[in-house]
Amino acid sequence: MADSSFDIVSKVERQEVDNALNQAAKEISQRYDFKGVGASIEWSGEKIEMRANAEERVKAVLDIFQSKLIKRGISLKSLDAGEPQPSGKEYKIFASIEEGISQENAKKVAKIIRDEGPKGVKAQVQGDELRVTSKSRDDLQAVQQLLKGKDLDFAIQFVNYR
Repeated sequence: MADSSFDIVSKVERQEVDNALNQAAKEISQRYDFKGVGASIEWSGEKIEMRANAEERVKAVLDIFQSKLIKRGISLKSLDAGEPQPSGKEYKIFASIEEGISQENAKKVAKIIRDEGPKGVKAQVQGDELRVTSKSRDDLQAVQQLLKGKDLDFAIQFVNYR
């Protein structure tokens, strides 16, 4: 029987992020506590730019955006938000969406699988993803449960299960 496998990736659906951003922008434009503070959130190239006239207001904009991401099923581990920076009379926060598993993180995950996973499970790095193979599908499911239980500092998804 052929080996079963799945890939571990770190991808974020751009459309879902876009929807969360639009929902956050709509809420900010309608909320009473944001009237007259110049609060906004929008794409700025590949980054997301949040603005307001006070540091705590721009942090509140970030908080709203994070809550919208959670509602859309996007892990906050894939959101890399900077600190509020003063820019003229307003404050800005730039945030980016992290995608792909770095070589260093892929090696960490492979080590966890080697050390704590079932015997006979192999993990190999392929670009920005990790392929996990085994003869037993039960072993692969055990690896998925093991990784879900770990508190990794980046978001992972399991795809191409076959």
